[in-house]
Amino acid sequence: MPFWIEALVSLFLVLGSLFALVGAIGLYRLPDFYTRLHGPTKATTLGVGGMVIASMLFFAGRPEGPSLHELLLTLFLFITAPVSAHMLAKAAMQKKLPLTERTRGKPW
Repeated sequence: MPFWIEALVSLFLVLGSLFALVGAIGLYRLPDFYTRLHGPTKATTLGVGGMVIASMLFFAGRPEGPSLHELLLTLFLFITAPVSAHMLAKAAMQKKLPLTERTRGKPW
């Protein structure tokens, strides 16, 4: 495998893992449910996306050729993550979960 493909794969793996780390830290550190919801839905989705791009590049350099598995995984991820976050936010609004003082706006 050429060096430039290995460098790109490494770059996307590092970027993806950094985004996933930021999403995990956001999930841990943010004060209430509504702000905590952004960590896994935004940053972690980008992190998994970066890792999937690295996988696509790695397997495209193989003699078997590119695979559609990664494209299907990316499509599934980018469709289901916002929908599930929206459903969780709507359920939290129905339950009237409490906000912290620093959270702006009233969801209900």
